[in-house]
Amino acid sequence: MQTFTKRIVVLGTGYVGLVSGACMAEWGHHVVCVDINASRVEGLKLGIVPIFEPGLDHLILSNMAAQRLEFTTDLANAIKGADVALIAVGTPSGGLDGEADLQYVFAAARNIAENMSDDLIVVTKSTVPVGTGDRIERIIREIRPELNFAVASNPEFLREGSAIYDFMNPDRVVIGTDDVWARGVLSDVYKVAADAGTTILTTGRRSAELIKYGSNAFLAAKITFINEMADLCEQIDADIKHVSVGMGLDKRIGPSFLSAGPGYGGSCFPKDTIALLRTAQEYGVHMRLVEQTISVNAARKRTLINRLRQLVNGSLRNKRVAIFGLTFKANTDDMRDSPSLSLIQALQNEGAKISAFDPEGMNNARLMLNDITFSADPYQCAAKADIAVLMTDWDVLVNLDFARLGTIMRDRLIVDLRGVYDEDHLAEEFGFHVHSVGKASRQRAAKASTPRKRVAIGNLVRATPRAPIVQINPKAQITEMIDG
Repeated sequence: MQTFTKRIVVLGTGYVGLVSGACMAEWGHHVVCVDINASRVEGLKLGIVPIFEPGLDHLILSNMAAQRLEFTTDLANAIKGADVALIAVGTPSGGLDGEADLQYVFAAARNIAENMSDDLIVVTKSTVPVGTGDRIERIIREIRPELNFAVASNPEFLREGSAIYDFMNPDRVVIGTDDVWARGVLSDVYKVAADAGTTILTTGRRSAELIKYGSNAFLAAKITFINEMADLCEQIDADIKHVSVGMGLDKRIGPSFLSAGPGYGGSCFPKDTIALLRTAQEYGVHMRLVEQTISVNAARKRTLINRLRQLVNGSLRNKRVAIFGLTFKANTDDMRDSPSLSLIQALQNEGAKISAFDPEGMNNARLMLNDITFSADPYQCAAKADIAVLMTDWDVLVNLDFARLGTIMRDRLIVDLRGVYDEDHLAEEFGFHVHSVGKASRQRAAKASTPRKRVAIGNLVRATPRAPIVQINPKAQITEMIDG
């Protein structure tokens, strides 16, 4: 535990604010988390954590007991004597254009300015477009021109479901400011991580802001690429699991984010890729790879329905479909932009009857979904189902009692969109017909054994027919994704 601690105020008790505040308190800093939502603050004082993140409740309770972590609605009192004020409020996509909605960030900056005293470092922890720190500095300087302060960017790189580990054991810490004093104070905040060998990257504020967006866009592109590879595997009788492992063993590529699935979702990748693209368009830069990543991911979510329709002889009307998992990934209750939302809507449009189970996400799902049956467990969910679809690889859904499942389903048909089930074992032992993402079924494998006709064109050889090259209007594509 470090002995030289800082007084830190965190504005916002959402995902980033709670994880950052609790972890910094664990490092020995004195942290006060501030929120305008009085009921949320009162709940946190009682140890009621409003989000699901493994280990977060224990971390909050232990640091409250050690008097290193507090919760309040009173910013004026909390900010007295503070060294650092972290802005960790939401930055959702705003309207149809997809630009980040910064109203909460700027409101936080104004509140800080109205209550702060000298020698405060204001840090944007929220994910914000390039140039946001400049605007925050102008807001504060206009309100309190007499004060000495600095504005820095310190982006978070947390994976939902393993956020505490990621914060306590980061790959890197990015501190974005040209102010030497601010760099020194923020380096003290992260001294525990630095002492453990973490690289502390100090850079300009705008570079730090762009590092966050660039990282998320690259990972989103990696997911999208492996999903397209999975589509190819299904047609040529290859196995995406083996392809992913083989690619990931290359140190230049790495194994992370090479798991094929229903498409990326959650609170970061969808909005951050769009926000990055909007920033590029604002400055006249064409980011075609990001454009295509957004477009392909949106198309994947929409076309999942085609896969299900084909498996039930062309019509889903009145079919009972069991949805196993609702959140965009396991170990979180986050439903934001989850692929399950678009799939369920498409199933309902086809006239299917939907039942769903998720161990943590159903409370949030109830706010977003209508006319579906929420089940107490996966077996109740699958009762009399014509087809079951694994959307999220929760342990309870991976390790099912398939003998029991087979006796309650109307048809032993499973679509495994996470590639976790052993199709051959389930077929031989329990009579299930499993369709896995990125692996050809027996029918497709037979079809793939006959190569397509190839023709020579000049010095190039290609398969026929050739797909046309289409110029994509990026704004139209993104608007379609948000509308759909």
